[in-house]
Amino acid sequence: MVRSLSLCTLLSASALATSAALAATDETRPNILILIADDMGFSDVGAFGSEIDTPAIDQLAADGMLFTNFHVGASCSPTRTMLISGVDNHLAGLGNMLEIQADNQFGKPGYEGHLNDKVVAMPRLLRDAGYHTYMTGKWHLGTEPGTIAYDRGFEKSFMLGESGADNWIEQPYAPFYKRVHYYQDNELVSLPTDDYFSSDFYTQQMIDYIDSNLDDGKPFLAWVGYQAVHYPHQAPKEFIDKYDGVYDQGFEALRVSRLEKQKELGLISPDVELDPSFDKTSFDPWRMPDWEALSDEEQTFNARRMQTYAGMLDNMDVNIDRILGYLDEKGIADNTIVIFMADNGPDPNQLPLSEAYRDWYKANYDKVYMEDFDRDYSDMGQKGVYADYGPGWAAAAAVPGSYFKTFSTEGGLRVPLIVRFPGVVTPGAQVDKFAYVRDIVPTLLEAAGVETPGITYEGRDIYAPDGLSMMPVLRGDVATVRTEEHPVGYELAGSSAVFQGKFKLMQNLAPKGDGSWELYDIEADPSELHDLAADMPERVNEMRAFYDDWAQSVNLVPVPEGYNPLEQTVINAKRNGSH
Repeated sequence: MVRSLSLCTLLSASALATSAALAATDETRPNILILIADDMGFSDVGAFGSEIDTPAIDQLAADGMLFTNFHVGASCSPTRTMLISGVDNHLAGLGNMLEIQADNQFGKPGYEGHLNDKVVAMPRLLRDAGYHTYMTGKWHLGTEPGTIAYDRGFEKSFMLGESGADNWIEQPYAPFYKRVHYYQDNELVSLPTDDYFSSDFYTQQMIDYIDSNLDDGKPFLAWVGYQAVHYPHQAPKEFIDKYDGVYDQGFEALRVSRLEKQKELGLISPDVELDPSFDKTSFDPWRMPDWEALSDEEQTFNARRMQTYAGMLDNMDVNIDRILGYLDEKGIADNTIVIFMADNGPDPNQLPLSEAYRDWYKANYDKVYMEDFDRDYSDMGQKGVYADYGPGWAAAAAVPGSYFKTFSTEGGLRVPLIVRFPGVVTPGAQVDKFAYVRDIVPTLLEAAGVETPGITYEGRDIYAPDGLSMMPVLRGDVATVRTEEHPVGYELAGSSAVFQGKFKLMQNLAPKGDGSWELYDIEADPSELHDLAADMPERVNEMRAFYDDWAQSVNLVPVPEGYNPLEQTVINAKRNGSH
């Protein structure tokens, strides 16, 4: 029998879970380090089945708790909105990612295109409670004064406002931006012109920020938003050359090898299979090419593209090791919670192939590795060169899920989460039950001894964070953050879902779906191959009823018929005059 679902049940349980603050001193309150990878698939690090060399992240998994059923939003800013506020993105200002926002969503409450003033951000809460608060890297929650990281509670920050940028120089990565906005605290600044690479720079800035106040004994929140591995895929050459020959067997071979590794690691059931129809999708831009049908030259080209992606991720891991090494050196690692996660699944898009964008890329990059093969790929990933990796490698990154960023499939929503909390988390522990990005704020506030706010803060009305604290799971007291009594509603760009226990009700628009609702047991079937909707109509009806109630409660504005996220970027770029 399906339990009856209601928003009242959800909200009351959430309030009980976050009601009491803990008494603590500066000496006992933990530091918090949040590390966010961008557009990284579930299988992309070693602890989750990858062949890419990620020893620092893998050691975090060995020392911490690994979540195999953790879900976020299917694109950058909606996830970051929920991660920093604990509030549904439709209420907090990013009901859709601004770059793909539909015409009918502009001007509507919850679709401001930046983190709005109806929420109070976690760094503000922690700073008000005596924490130092630092941020470096990608922000993507606002580019104008009043909406930047400094204004939302970060004491020291160096932030990139847009969804991404070139990693070597100060330049947009796509024509829907006129420029990129970098802020140091509240001042608009330019990047250094010498020896700059994004991951290296953000890491060193964060180490400097932490070190600047370390002697005063106050705890800190450190938030690092890496551009890795968002395109353009770029990295120092030695990181890319390291993977010579690794990807010569192609897309499907990598999908299979990662799936088998995940089974060996016990991340998924031995019965899980890959979607056999995925490479037969009729939507050409996202079809996985047949590796054997490619020419030798095309295979060489594509292998180098994946090497470049792997090198960028490898470099990020080296930088994470620098931060973790600093914590060890200063003797504060044992009193620091470390969270590593990605903001959404992999991105298969190849923007330079668009007729609307092709001329911009040719004008702004010395070389664009898309259509123009020149038989020498040794400079791929270097300064002045644009590269991405396309749907074949993105499909491997999403294993065991299918499809990508923006979709409500597991490939779009399921990402790695690792939590290291010495003295609380049992090293090497694994959680296979569902958890959600909005659960992180109440978790960290509880750990810091800070009360989760209600519907007002310092005299202004706000939306209260409504996630559930993960602390009982981190302590090993219970097996799951969310039981069936704590469902989650989700929507982005017309793709929707409800999560309830092990079940997921999912709706996708073309090319993945036709708008029909599908039901899956995502614990047993993360590949979403066995639709249970026809067998469980009562559950479908109740989960759909919950979705309708939830959509109304968050003022969801549905996208119009015929909406296409890729086409919308062109429309929105013309709207703001950047293209």
